[in-house]
This record gives sequence, C-alpha cells and structure tokens, in this order.
Amino acid sequence: MISLSKDNYTEPFGKNEKQLLYLYTPMCGTCQIASTMLRVVEQMTSLPVYQLDLNYVPDLAETYGVESVPCLLSLEGGQVKYKRYAFDTVPTLLEEIRTFEQK
Repeated sequence: MISLSKDNYTEPFGKNEKQLLYLYTPMCGTCQIASTMLRVVEQMTSLPVYQLDLNYVPDLAETYGVESVPCLLSLEGGQVKYKRYAFDTVPTLLEEIRTFEQK
C-alpha cells in the first residue's frame, strides 16, 4: 500500500482513474487486521491502494462521510463510488474490488 500523509494526501485523487483509499487509525485492532487483508488483496489487483491515518486528516472524514474505521473507499476521479467498513474475508474483499475494477 502507498502511504499518504497530511501533507500529500490530496495528490493522487485529482486524476480521473479508479483507486482505493484505506482509512485507519494505528491504535485500532480491527484496522490492523484489515490492513493485513488489504496487503494480500493488493497483490491480486491492478488498482492503486493508498493508506492514510485518519487522525491526521479529520476533515477528510467529513468530506467523504466516513463514519468509522477501518474504511475502504473505492474512488473514481476523486469521487466515492463505494465505502466498505466490514472486512469479512479476503475472497469477499477481493471480489468486491475486482467488480469495481471492471466497471
């Protein structure tokens, strides 16, 4: 995953392409599990996967309507197409990402 910071988090999202943004907080145990799952899925998709600690950009939660972490945003041209909060299984996550990738 490509780590973003509060200084550069807007750079990738002005492009008109599909990408994934994973929002987390470091002290969240569920986020740590979701991160592991995403690292596996990332190897099986061609979409860029960015990660960002939401503690440093709370305004982003308001902008994208993020209600909790972990949160995976499927973005196209900087617009949210889908939000995922539950990271059930790697196959389920991969299937959803591949569906988004092919649309």
